[in-house]
Amino acid sequence: MRTILFFDLPNTSKSETREYTRFLKHIKRLGFVMMQESVYTKLSINESVVESTMREVKAHLPKEGMVSCLTITENQFSSIKHLIGEANTDVIMNDSKVVKL
Repeated sequence: MRTILFFDLPNTSKSETREYTRFLKHIKRLGFVMMQESVYTKLSINESVVESTMREVKAHLPKEGMVSCLTITENQFSSIKHLIGEANTDVIMNDSKVVKL
């Protein structure tokens, strides 16, 4: 399963920048990797891990802005079509059960 976070956070004042940075560091510590700007993804082995991760994200949400979450299967994630540009990311785009690194 993949959990995808989409967010649009204000970043105009010093305090908003601080909250944005704090949120970003927190989701990276949880294992999210950047797919593109303001879109982060995390691989989870089952629904309970997804729920646990979402509880952790909700506990550290910034005061303002929008944060959305989408959970999809690995097969759905691997079928993403890139319409323009190159997919320059650290995200593994493979629906295999075992990935050798």
